Amino acid sequence: MRIIATTVISLRALRRNKLRSFLTALGIIIGVGSVITMVSIGNGAKAQVEAQVASLGRNVISVFPGSVTTGGARGGQGSSNTLTVEDALAIKREIMGAVSVSPELRQGNQVQGNGLNWRTQVHGVDPDFLSIRTWNIAEGDMFTDNDVRSTTKVCVVGATIVKQIFPDVDPVGQVLRVGNIPFRIVGVLESKGFNYFGSDQDDVVLMPYTSFMSRVFRWRNTVNNILIEASTPEAMERVQLDIADLLAQRRGDREPDFTVRNQLELAAAASKTSGTMTQLLAGIAFVSLVVGGIGIMNIMLVSVTERTREIGIRLAIGAHDRDIRIQFLIEAMILSAMGGILGSLLGIGISHTLSNLNGWPVLVSTQSIVVAVAFSAAFGIGFGFYPAHKAAKLDPIEALRFE
Repeated sequence: MRIIATTVISLRALRRNKLRSFLTALGIIIGVGSVITMVSIGNGAKAQVEAQVASLGRNVISVFPGSVTTGGARGGQGSSNTLTVEDALAIKREIMGAVSVSPELRQGNQVQGNGLNWRTQVHGVDPDFLSIRTWNIAEGDMFTDNDVRSTTKVCVVGATIVKQIFPDVDPVGQVLRVGNIPFRIVGVLESKGFNYFGSDQDDVVLMPYTSFMSRVFRWRNTVNNILIEASTPEAMERVQLDIADLLAQRRGDREPDFTVRNQLELAAAASKTSGTMTQLLAGIAFVSLVVGGIGIMNIMLVSVTERTREIGIRLAIGAHDRDIRIQFLIEAMILSAMGGILGSLLGIGISHTLSNLNGWPVLVSTQSIVVAVAFSAAFGIGFGFYPAHKAAKLDPIEALRFE
């Protein structure tokens, strides 16, 4: 009952100075709102990066050209481009758990069709490429293994190619000239948008890698990289090691000229980067929350001074030190709790407003709201303790003399 009575007294004291109470809580409101807004922006960016990494494929392992030392000159990654189609076929044939394998060759080229032209990326791949990249066909079909064996002049195009070359006609069945070589379009890819590296994934032409090597870029006898889909996420590490061992065996005593990476490593690096950004933003916003707590302590000290006679009267008629201490702690907690609730609403509102106005990805999490409100309450107790302790230790006689 004593706690209830003390709470009522605290509410009355705050109600006597409504504007000051609100301005005191405003620091906490801004602090909590800032924390929630910054964390929401950071979480949204993190979720977007993770989605973009996921769009690169499912359980993907990539083999890239490695480094080589020639005549004492040491090159970096990619300086030795000796990966071949035979390497890819060996992985597909011998590695258990590699459910899909595709060599990938890339080259920029001018394409023409429908009286228009466009500079794009031409990729030579295996039909397994779509399974590895979890990429669906929006219209038409993917070319087949028979097209690969026959070096057929067929291709599949991305949404950007359709927009730039065939904006007003159905692209399936149309002829697209890659360089001077005509290719028949058999399918259109679903739109994937931009990837983690900022490249437009839809600005692409896919063709059988055999057609790429024998018809378009005849001087190419190596591949840019090899993509492999592992059967399960748990099998990725084992498959990665098996691929490295197989390629090393195929090269005999030669220095390894390849690098094997898996999608989990890329996702971990991306998550670490975006997580650091989120922590930085939250740390900056946290400072404003601390400033709000200091504001509460400042106003509570002023309140103790203003109410010295009131405190003296309460002590003189039998109130204990702890009653005075609890009263001022409750006032500080009410201010911080009010600030936490209003700040949460402000943060959610600002987050969604920024998302709607600027198209920023935001993700408001319940955890960030709970943590921000909990910290605001903790600051209310922490910064309110000293003023409450000071009020409780006032000498009743000196307090009654205070003018």
